[in-house]
Amino acid sequence: MTDYERIAKAITFINEHSMEQPDLDHVANVVHLSKFHFQRLFEKWAGVSPKKFLEYISVERAKSLLKQKTSLAEASYQVGLSGTSRLHDLFINIERMTPGEFKNKGKGISIEYDFYETPFGKIIIASTPKGICYIGFANNEQRAVRILRDKYANASLTQIGNTFHWDALKIFRDDWNDVDKIKLHLKATPFQLKVWEALLKIPFGEISTYSQIADAIGYPSASRAVGTAIGSNPVAYLIPCHRVIKSTGMIGDYHWGNVRKAAIIGWEAARASGEN
Repeated sequence: MTDYERIAKAITFINEHSMEQPDLDHVANVVHLSKFHFQRLFEKWAGVSPKKFLEYISVERAKSLLKQKTSLAEASYQVGLSGTSRLHDLFINIERMTPGEFKNKGKGISIEYDFYETPFGKIIIASTPKGICYIGFANNEQRAVRILRDKYANASLTQIGNTFHWDALKIFRDDWNDVDKIKLHLKATPFQLKVWEALLKIPFGEISTYSQIADAIGYPSASRAVGTAIGSNPVAYLIPCHRVIKSTGMIGDYHWGNVRKAAIIGWEAARASGEN
């Protein structure tokens, strides 16, 4: 079991038993560690104590953050370009695939992919010569490759790492000073691009709602369509769909698992706060 898997199991347990307020001993037992080892492991992974971390993913904190933000546009100006709160999103540039590439599922395109470890589990990163075309969490490598092949059925796939992949991995560090512009090469409709570009304006460590995203792109009545576009995001974490929650303050669904979404929100918030 990896560190993240133990942390995810602990987060799941605490969320499911929050009304019982389980103590450190209880949670440590669930992941089969001593309380001292668990405390050290959690602080190493999250940068804060288990108790503090859970404050970051609580519903009340989510509601409080949302009340502070009158609009996504306002939030996007709070960029904090220093220290650990620096926005990796400023380094991301999206290039849309041509209609022909879109229609032909990558015919004539060479795609390189490989697997990498992150704080939230293993991921697959795939790229064309123009940029990254897919990132997904990969609990099962064979299944991850099948998903990639389905998306680009007519492309030529090769398992090998490259600089596009390595630059993208740098965003999981605390400082992005040495990250070059991260280029994405995506299959997308104009509406999807509008939504994904709006997601990139949500500051690191902050959150927004589906309705705020709809307002930001000029379609205030299109929250449902916005949700569909967010759900179709082909680039996990780089395009931060995990930063969008329900207007009620609930974290909501996530293609890669609600526990992973909660973990990412808390991890980013801990680093943005400077408490790690």
